[in-house]
Amino acid sequence: MRKFSILLTAILVSSCMGGPLQPSPAQVAQSQEKFAKLTAGKVAGAPLSCLPSFRSSDMVVIDDDTIAFRNGPSQVYVNHMQGGGCLNLDGGRNTLVTRIPGPNLCRGDIAQVVDLPAGITVGSCVFGDFVPYKRVR
Repeated sequence: MRKFSILLTAILVSSCMGGPLQPSPAQVAQSQEKFAKLTAGKVAGAPLSCLPSFRSSDMVVIDDDTIAFRNGPSQVYVNHMQGGGCLNLDGGRNTLVTRIPGPNLCRGDIAQVVDLPAGITVGSCVFGDFVPYKRVR
């Protein structure tokens, strides 16, 4: 009986572990619109391994894989998260919490996705390179 219970539990757990959900066409269009709006009139520069200045209030979630940091009206840094991105970040009730070891946010730093109403961590993700977009004159 015990072997049966273990087998049943394993089957139930594995059935809940489907692959990541694909965004709907509407979500993809919304993400593309946010990205286009943030980078309008700006040109991408060489990727940076660390963000030169960082204020969490200037963070914009484009989608689960892409985070942007505004630096005034003429510059934005775009980060495409490494690996699978920050699942469930773009849902509205979750937020990104970073604990950085140094003065700058850098490639390889880990962020946690926290469900604010429940007060629990629901995932984590890793920052990639920061691509600066600067306004052209």
